[in-house]
Amino acid sequence: MSAALAVDGADVLSAGWVTGALSDYIERPEYGYTDSASDDPTGTKFLRITDIQEGQVDWSTVPYCECSTDVLASKKLMPGDLVVARIGATTGKSFYIESTPAEAVFASYLIRLRTKADLLHPRYLYYYMQSTAYWAHVDQHKGDRLKGGVNIGVLESLPIVVPPLPEQERMVGLLDAVLEAARFEATSGARTVELGRATRAELFTRGLNGEELKETDIGEMPTSWSPRSIKGLCDIWSGGTPRKSDPAFWKGDVPWISGKDLKAPVLDDAIDHLSVDGVEAGSRLAPEDAVLLLVRGMGLAKDLPVAVISRPMAFNQDVKALVSRGEVSGRFLREAIYAGKDRLLHRIARSAHGTMTLNLNDVETFEVACPADPAEADGIIAILKAIDAKANLHTRKAELLAGVLNSLLEGLLGGELRLDDLDESALPVVEEATA
Repeated sequence: MSAALAVDGADVLSAGWVTGALSDYIERPEYGYTDSASDDPTGTKFLRITDIQEGQVDWSTVPYCECSTDVLASKKLMPGDLVVARIGATTGKSFYIESTPAEAVFASYLIRLRTKADLLHPRYLYYYMQSTAYWAHVDQHKGDRLKGGVNIGVLESLPIVVPPLPEQERMVGLLDAVLEAARFEATSGARTVELGRATRAELFTRGLNGEELKETDIGEMPTSWSPRSIKGLCDIWSGGTPRKSDPAFWKGDVPWISGKDLKAPVLDDAIDHLSVDGVEAGSRLAPEDAVLLLVRGMGLAKDLPVAVISRPMAFNQDVKALVSRGEVSGRFLREAIYAGKDRLLHRIARSAHGTMTLNLNDVETFEVACPADPAEADGIIAILKAIDAKANLHTRKAELLAGVLNSLLEGLLGGELRLDDLDESALPVVEEATA
């Protein structure tokens, strides 16, 4: 039984559970304050939709506003409040106010909800507003509004399933524990990625053997190392795209890489796949351990999309395959290129229609730092692989916990799961985060 079904079928609810409209369980909602944001520290923080990023607010970056005593009295945010985006790309998304500066108000594109404490736990409401029942209600009504937004009336009319307050508190405790664990893993993963970046920079500057450093045209490196051009280390291959009009070309097992796939250091698969005939008709198959580098596309605007492939893969015309002649491994080449990515990004040209492009000559002549001893290169890659593995583990755990949270949320709020049927001692325990 889903939460949406529970609202329609109140006779099958558990003892003590009730249904009603959200308006029965909250104080009168408030629209936000209209004013211009300012960096001048007036003392009153001014929370806007854009200040809420990935479910978090960094209050130190939230701007200020001028507001009267009356405005502050009616619009002041308090711990336990919820704010809901009423318009724009995030319409309907809610944010729980856990803590605030001494004085903070909310902007006009937000609606504040404040629960009646003796009826509805604010964190229970927050989780309810993540459920499919809530989003079905929003999606049903926002199309009726100008610009596809929601208003106070839409929120007040939300059908809600409400268990007794002690049961709400137990549900919140369970869901909060899983959410905290998921955030811990996500944060640990992000920190490990940053550790990898710092370690890569250090390794490609100082190496592993404690040598004296020398200055080169591409920066400092150990005395036994030397700058090597991509053209001197690799053959450079071009790819292509088979005809989209022939569906047989696009039904196969051969991964076909485009810019949208180049989001990890190592690629095991791709979003799109070709048949063998498709590869022969319009693309090219790069060998295992080749490095694929994006040379055209908006993906070059913020980073350098470059990856080594773990098996043969085809690729399109916006990507070059760098096929090592054997002096260095593909993984080392990928890491060496990424370590010097800022130098390569500075060579990007923008076409008349705005597309970002790396010219072939700029790729061929790009130099990377290479050790004389292959064992040192292998040692560097072993270190970076270990860091990547740790980051990937944290990411997989975060994704798993997010799935568990969603399943628990839907099951508990919809009545399909009962708290007494769960082993709450098995909750994840969050320890202090370390890189």
